[in-house]
Amino acid sequence: MTDGMPEMTSLERTALYKSLGNPLRRRILEYLGRHGEANSTVLARELGESSGTTSYHLRKLAEQRLIEEIPEKSGGRERWWRSLPFRHTTPDPATMAPEEYDAAARLADLKIEFDTALYRRAHQEYRGPEGWAQVQRHGTWLTREELLRFMREYHALLDRYGHPREEAPDGARPVMMRFYAVPEPVGERNGEPTGP
Repeated sequence: MTDGMPEMTSLERTALYKSLGNPLRRRILEYLGRHGEANSTVLARELGESSGTTSYHLRKLAEQRLIEEIPEKSGGRERWWRSLPFRHTTPDPATMAPEEYDAAARLADLKIEFDTALYRRAHQEYRGPEGWAQVQRHGTWLTREELLRFMREYHALLDRYGHPREEAPDGARPVMMRFYAVPEPVGERNGEPTGP
């Protein structure tokens, strides 16, 4: 589900995953995330595309409520855009329609490539426990209910300490964070099967 938004249909999620998997749309979203706002001309220059192409993709991103027009800066044919806050949790793959599953799987592959490079960068830029780059690895025992409660509290911590770009205090920088929780594979313990 998306926070603060109505539940998405399978068709809407499929379109979202396809959009997020589009290389140019991802670059547009990354640019807006870093710089706050842009119009199609600025994006065309910065991303090496035509303004017609960037304008088309901006409209598509707006249809999916990933960005919005800035009315006070837009006038005539010149439209300025900014990112909207967005959080999405992918549903259980067993509940997805085949086309939605395929689009989500392609997007996941792209995310894995990006996250692998980010993980390497975090290690390369690590300068100790007081530096900007942080790398943590932990293991513990949890019930599924405890893990889900932990996830809710993790989201609450991000909301508590994070800031939207326009409200970030002096000295704040964009920080990319990733969290994975993966249980050990099901096996046997003392000759007895273990389960989820």
